[in-house]
Amino acid sequence: MGQICKPLKPGNLPSDRSSRPGGLSLGFRAVSNLSGVQHATINAIADNAGRATLPFQRAHRAEAYATAFWFNELLETTADGETIRQYLVTAGEPARVETAEFTLRPELCAPAMSAEKLLVSDFADGWTHLPDLGVAVTSTTWLHAHGARKGWEWTTDEITDGIAAKDEDIAALGKEPVPAYLLGHDVNAENGAREQAVVVGTVSRDRRGGVTWAGNAPQGCVGAPVFVGVSLRDASFRLVCVGVLLPGRGSHPIATFDRIRAALSNLAADTTPAAEATGQTPRTPEPKRRWWQRRG
Repeated sequence: MGQICKPLKPGNLPSDRSSRPGGLSLGFRAVSNLSGVQHATINAIADNAGRATLPFQRAHRAEAYATAFWFNELLETTADGETIRQYLVTAGEPARVETAEFTLRPELCAPAMSAEKLLVSDFADGWTHLPDLGVAVTSTTWLHAHGARKGWEWTTDEITDGIAAKDEDIAALGKEPVPAYLLGHDVNAENGAREQAVVVGTVSRDRRGGVTWAGNAPQGCVGAPVFVGVSLRDASFRLVCVGVLLPGRGSHPIATFDRIRAALSNLAADTTPAAEATGQTPRTPEPKRRWWQRRG
């Protein structure tokens, strides 16, 4: 089951600019007259997924801005723990650049890395595009290997199986707009900084039956995860990640997690990405790492 959250009591609401644990700062965009449940949903997103996103763009160019996020696909649960397959997920179009750069935040690794940028050559070759979804995924194996070579470990959050929308969550969405929240990295117009922001909007079904985002979608937020808070009977709510924000004009289509799950189930578990980080010292051969891992 996904994260269950209680609404905040009046007088205990977050400010429009809130510092999260670990030095994480979230900018709240288009926030006004929000209810206690909406503020609590924003807090739940920050607490459970605040370290799940990575901003990227075409290397050395002010273009192809996007957001990617970590996702753990649950394969099985046994007495020994959970077996997961871990991906980085984003919109398909920005993943087609040949050389890209990720902006790294200090709270995403321990100990803190010395570089703020991670340059990736052959970037486009490292992604698998999910058919007819407009979504691209890559194994996180090379990201973990890069951190190990540099002497640090990733300390990210991930969109987990419990938070990612199930079939019934998507089926419950209708034509009536419901409050929704985009967690992405916009682009500072003055210096190009990729600050993380929670953007408030709505999601609903369009005439074709697809799910769309209505509201502001800042530059750089394509590929970001979109969330809703599903109300429960006891005045609590469940945090649900609806899917991935795709490029659009006006309203933006969302690639929903019911379809993403179905597409991922068809991928071979042993697929190895081609992307490699640049500017690194020569590597010694490493044991083959799979897309999956077991967690206790």
